[in-house]
Amino acid sequence: MAKKRSAEIWWVVIAVVGVLFTLILGLPRYMKYTATVLHPQPYNAPSAIRTEPPPSFSASVQRGRDIIRAGLSEQNVPGLSVAVGVGNEVVWAEGFGWADIEKRAPVTPETRFRIGTASMVLTSAAVGKLLEQGKLRLDEPIQTYVPQYPKQQWPVTLRHFMAHTSGVRNDGGDEGELFSQHCERPVEGLSAIADRPLRFQPGTEYHYSRYGYIPVSAAVESAGQPFLTYMQKEIFEPLGMRNTVPESATTPVPDRTTVYFPRFGADPRYGLHLMRDLDLSCYAGAMVFLSTPSDMVRFGLGINNGKLLQPATVKLMQTSEKLPSGKETGYGLGWDLETVTLAGTQTQVVGHDGDLLGGMISSLVILPEHGIVVAVMSNISYTETFTLATKVAEVFAQRNPRPAR
Repeated sequence: MAKKRSAEIWWVVIAVVGVLFTLILGLPRYMKYTATVLHPQPYNAPSAIRTEPPPSFSASVQRGRDIIRAGLSEQNVPGLSVAVGVGNEVVWAEGFGWADIEKRAPVTPETRFRIGTASMVLTSAAVGKLLEQGKLRLDEPIQTYVPQYPKQQWPVTLRHFMAHTSGVRNDGGDEGELFSQHCERPVEGLSAIADRPLRFQPGTEYHYSRYGYIPVSAAVESAGQPFLTYMQKEIFEPLGMRNTVPESATTPVPDRTTVYFPRFGADPRYGLHLMRDLDLSCYAGAMVFLSTPSDMVRFGLGINNGKLLQPATVKLMQTSEKLPSGKETGYGLGWDLETVTLAGTQTQVVGHDGDLLGGMISSLVILPEHGIVVAVMSNISYTETFTLATKVAEVFAQRNPRPAR
């Protein structure tokens, strides 16, 4: 009897394991099968453009449209917006798909998107201006500008925070405690890191941290103006970035997209739901801004052409930091640095991706030697915006392979 009972239990265990194994394997298929296909025919998806591109760019623009429409359908993204700048002007800006699925509101070039951590590159530019004016220094202890930041077991500087070598912890993607808090000033967001020891001696390791740009924002504010006021007057207005504003948890911002989140597996192809309510104010220059691709392209062109910062400052910010081992981090002071293959040629790319709740939602891609800037934005996290942006950049680089400078 004991042997028979033991055999029965064994078969029950096998059956349960088999059911669980089947469910685990079958769940992704089920989620994908039950997901609403938002754009089954990508060429029928709505699109909006305000100004026709110059005729000389028409072929490149058409290829770019094909890339964006394919991405819209293949990734099952509600809406995408793209802009391209060449030389000194925005030559193409167009919105695709839905800014709001329920209302069937289309994406337009003026639709504002959350840009997530792409905000860091804007904050970096603010630091650059203050460096040129002698109001900030990279290697001073952060307490020189932000006395509210407590001393840690090692000195930590503005450079360390900007380069993600400070040792400050990250927020865990979608679990940051600051998402449910409101801050009027950047220093109020220091609570997330003030009572935690540094993870390593600053400057010895690279560890990406959204929290690190909170003290950077507070340092910008120490120059005499509230952080958001400084950004508006010194960065956005000079470059004509009229649609770039801080997000507000209390005051509605016009022309902004509804934001979504994948319902399963960090993949929009499995369907989506509305992103939960977030208050990004405490993150300040890490990810508080809403913008459009056109505005981000204007920013990139302004950086490229010396309209905002001196060339030496740009070079400083866009040079990879090095660890004591001599290894380069691949990240400057607020700028991501990569080498990609475009048109069969290894090409330097600078810029920044924007993540939100752990997934990519925007990308700024600059080809400095070609004078090309591309920005792509989505209204759902975990969109492959960088892939789309580099594909579009390649199309325009093929049109004019000679360096612009």
